[in-house]
Amino acid sequence: MEQTKNKLFLLVPLCFAALTLGCWLHSPKGESLAERRKLAQMPAFSVKALESGRFSSDFERYSQDQFPLRETFRTAKALFSTRVLGRKDNNSIYCSNGYYAQLEYPENPASADYAAEKFTQVYNRYLTEGNRVYLSVIPDKGYYLEGNPKMDYDAFVTRLRQGTPFAAYIDLFPTLTLDCYYRTDTHWRQEMLKPAAEALSHGMGKTLRETYSVQPATRDFLGVYAGQAALPMEKETLSYVTSPAIQGAQVVNRENGKGIGVYDFEALAGRDPYEFYLSGSLSLITMTNPNAETEDRLILFRDSFGSSIAPYFLECYKEVTLVDIRYLPVSRLGKVLDFENADVLFLYSTLVLNNSETIK
Repeated sequence: MEQTKNKLFLLVPLCFAALTLGCWLHSPKGESLAERRKLAQMPAFSVKALESGRFSSDFERYSQDQFPLRETFRTAKALFSTRVLGRKDNNSIYCSNGYYAQLEYPENPASADYAAEKFTQVYNRYLTEGNRVYLSVIPDKGYYLEGNPKMDYDAFVTRLRQGTPFAAYIDLFPTLTLDCYYRTDTHWRQEMLKPAAEALSHGMGKTLRETYSVQPATRDFLGVYAGQAALPMEKETLSYVTSPAIQGAQVVNRENGKGIGVYDFEALAGRDPYEFYLSGSLSLITMTNPNAETEDRLILFRDSFGSSIAPYFLECYKEVTLVDIRYLPVSRLGKVLDFENADVLFLYSTLVLNNSETIK
């Protein structure tokens, strides 16, 4: 018995020493695909950095990010917390009915006011009576999940609408259900969005008539919650829709003037496979339908949710321009956009609207 205790007593410091050496000697990783973020690197040593304490704090972050078997330990901790201790969440990610989500509670009225103020700035600075202006809100999946605290969506949307009286509101809440969202990600599934796209198109005086076919892009999709929660999750199929208008579309990344595809297959192997849709979070994109039966244009102010629903609008608009004012400040819009006689749609998720300080 005494020998066993002695062995265990020696084993602990040996393991600690091995892990410490592993942290020091192994080649550091540049990023974590699971967490979708860059990892801290070994800080440069200097006497000044050591005396100020900056070196020690930077090295602490480096050692935490580059710890050997880090992902294995993260998963073990998550499993222990949820399955042994019975916690409903890990890293603020909870599971309900097989769907993972982050608690979006409570609602932030000041955030609704700030978003409304930014939309009003766009209206006052750039729009005229020749523009038809619309507003719609995309609920996060927590709206459809039961058994967890949730924001007062009705009060939040009402406050946003009161701050934007110039925009006609189009209600998307009845057009969506829980299965319109990925189980492991924040976003909605493009192949499930035709009812929502039809509601938006109808609200803007348009009609969707084309038949859309659905194709799988990858069957190995794991969303952002898989990495954040560090829990084992089943992979999902990420699909895309095609139609004559989508297949014939010409798409330009206005940040650099280069042509891109409606769908970016290379992104499927990247940090965020959801960037498959219109190459992700680009600040300014224009899609053109050369075979459109109309000359009408749509300017879509959007977050990442807009990337997957925007291709539906190619059927009823000659040109669809996507603008992300989280990256492109409102003050610069007049230099890069022609608003004359265009339809304008503000389409944002509650995830962004309830944290709208990201809008510039």
